[in-house]
Amino acid sequence: MRKRKRNPLWRRRWLKFKANRRGYYSLLIFSIFFIISLFAEFVSNDKPFLAYYKGKLYHPIFIEYPETTFGGDFETETDYLDPYILDKLQKEGNWVLFPPNRHSFSSINLELDQPVPSSPNRENYFGTDDRGRDVLARLIYGFRLSVLFGFALTAIGTLIGIIAGAVQGYFGGKTDLFFQRFIEIWSAMPELYLLIIFAAIFKPSIALLLILLSMFGWMGLSDYVRAEFLKGRNMDYVTAAKALGVGNVAIMWKHLLPNGMTPVITFLPFRMSGAILALTSLDFLGLGVPPPSPSLGELLAQGKSNIEAWWLSISTFIVLVGTLILLIFIGEALRETFDPRKV
Repeated sequence: MRKRKRNPLWRRRWLKFKANRRGYYSLLIFSIFFIISLFAEFVSNDKPFLAYYKGKLYHPIFIEYPETTFGGDFETETDYLDPYILDKLQKEGNWVLFPPNRHSFSSINLELDQPVPSSPNRENYFGTDDRGRDVLARLIYGFRLSVLFGFALTAIGTLIGIIAGAVQGYFGGKTDLFFQRFIEIWSAMPELYLLIIFAAIFKPSIALLLILLSMFGWMGLSDYVRAEFLKGRNMDYVTAAKALGVGNVAIMWKHLLPNGMTPVITFLPFRMSGAILALTSLDFLGLGVPPPSPSLGELLAQGKSNIEAWWLSISTFIVLVGTLILLIFIGEALRETFDPRKV
């Protein structure tokens, strides 16, 4: 079986990116935190991994069990933090194994001995919000939601931007002129007002936010792709391909797009940081994800409403700013790596 040869250009670029210590370690740190957040249910959850009760093993984190399974009185789902149930699961040879943080993003601590939002303690390491929910759990789940939303919005906006810019740049003429006038009109639309109107008409959801933000998020990237295609469409290899009867789509996909991917790749981290900031801003204004979804913007809004609860603002600020700084460092490293003057 023949081995596929590695592209020496991409290898040089990877080595150059790796030599940028700030960008490389930022990518490592961001990747570690993101991978951990993907398994948030195993890091922060009010349901245990395993429960051994009367000679049987149970998996509450995967399967819902009624309270009567563990000697309770009701057929409803078990509250494993209920002192009565917890006592039954921890005596007479029984045992229970919880995640490191015994709270989910929506679980409310009913055993607090102080008013909410409560300060950090042994039960809630980062304190609670104004509804008694664990702040650390909401930060972990909120970080995951923000990053996944950023990935999705960046992917959709990048795809639309590449297609629009490629069509403009390759065909030029009236096609380019029409698209440019359309972009000028579309970019003048009041995006925030449209979000407010749609939030009042439709039930807020992640899908709705993705659709609305994707309608405007592609225009910045399309300009760079358009410029690359305008520059490359009159090159000799494109003229030769046309003379050989190669179709327009094949030329755009196989010949022009690989050479025009440099601005796309270098702008990805910056676009992602913008997507995360957009979601946080909308959540802060109350136009983002519906409650009780974990949200960094909603925690910031709570910190604004409860100035004395410093743990709400500081912890969320550190997570949000830290994420954006890591993405900016990664973007700067990519920009230097793909700079044609330095390759």
